[in-house]
Amino acid sequence: MICLLCSPSIPAQVPPGNPFDRYDANKDGKVTRDEVPERLRERFDSIDVNKDGLITPEEQKAFLGGRGPARPEVKVEQDLFYAGTKNPRQSLDLLLPKAPKSDKPLPVIVQIHGGAWLSGEKAQGIGQIMPLVASGDFAGVTINYRLSGEAIWPAQIHDAKAAIRWIKGNAAKYHLDPDRIGVIGGSAGGHLVAMLGTTGDLKALEGDLGPYPNLSSQVRCVVDEFGPSELATMGDAPSSIEHNAENSPESKLLGGPILKNREKAKEASPISYVSRDDPPFLIIHGDKDMTVPFDQSERLTKALKESGVDVLLVKVEGGGHGGFRNPEIPRRIRQFFDKHLRDQPVGTISEEPVPNAAPEVRR
Repeated sequence: MICLLCSPSIPAQVPPGNPFDRYDANKDGKVTRDEVPERLRERFDSIDVNKDGLITPEEQKAFLGGRGPARPEVKVEQDLFYAGTKNPRQSLDLLLPKAPKSDKPLPVIVQIHGGAWLSGEKAQGIGQIMPLVASGDFAGVTINYRLSGEAIWPAQIHDAKAAIRWIKGNAAKYHLDPDRIGVIGGSAGGHLVAMLGTTGDLKALEGDLGPYPNLSSQVRCVVDEFGPSELATMGDAPSSIEHNAENSPESKLLGGPILKNREKAKEASPISYVSRDDPPFLIIHGDKDMTVPFDQSERLTKALKESGVDVLLVKVEGGGHGGFRNPEIPRRIRQFFDKHLRDQPVGTISEEPVPNAAPEVRR
């Protein structure tokens, strides 16, 4: 289990209170989003169960002890193996509403965690999809996948596709709709969901993992949050990371330096596979992101539009690498899933830029 207020590469071997000693600047026993380093803000909402913008030691302890924020409306089945192995990196958690609003099979939202393909785990995504499942309108899944320290590309997309096939293969058992699966992920997870969206049943990347190799891994819609889209060009824009370095996350993913593995970098880039039959995309990215340049989402959006794919790019003004605070962002994500997974008449989903900070409430 990862301590979500610790560095993503450090296992939770320290007592849960320790992160508060580091980040609780005013020593009031609570941690605000601004007190957490930007690189960890992507994980903040996973712990902040009551969504009051604060994390208490009790919330952190509950998260670590329960492997995710609990909601009485949701049943969670943990550590289901999807690849025919007992490797914990090839497992998923399934979230089901205890009182679904419909007797029809439930559409599914699959969350894929970030962590530069180097770290992270499936519990990180529970906080993002838990409210959607608690609404009674969706089932949810969070998946682990092999990290680059264990296996290099294309192991990660093989795992993601095997997880999608597993969901479809078990749809009847859990009363899920195998034709209504949407995916969402941030950073490295954004890269993987974009790959799922652009590769569909591309045989070269399908792999043969798991008990359902003959099922399709196609998904119905994609929410890509600040994910890399073209690995070989990540070093072309200003960034706090030297993406072309031998030890960059991208180089570690490929098993060698980006500039010496250009063909493999192309094969690992969602933009390489864009075609007119790709599912709808919602792309969300901060314009001040110094980890994955905003330019990456602009490139993918342009390619999708030129191919005739339904795509929306929402720029988060002043936003960095995740940690967005404006409630308009999850509202648009909900609209997107309602439209494409539930056929709801949500009207036009706005593509207007969103300020990173939540709007002030006038009293």
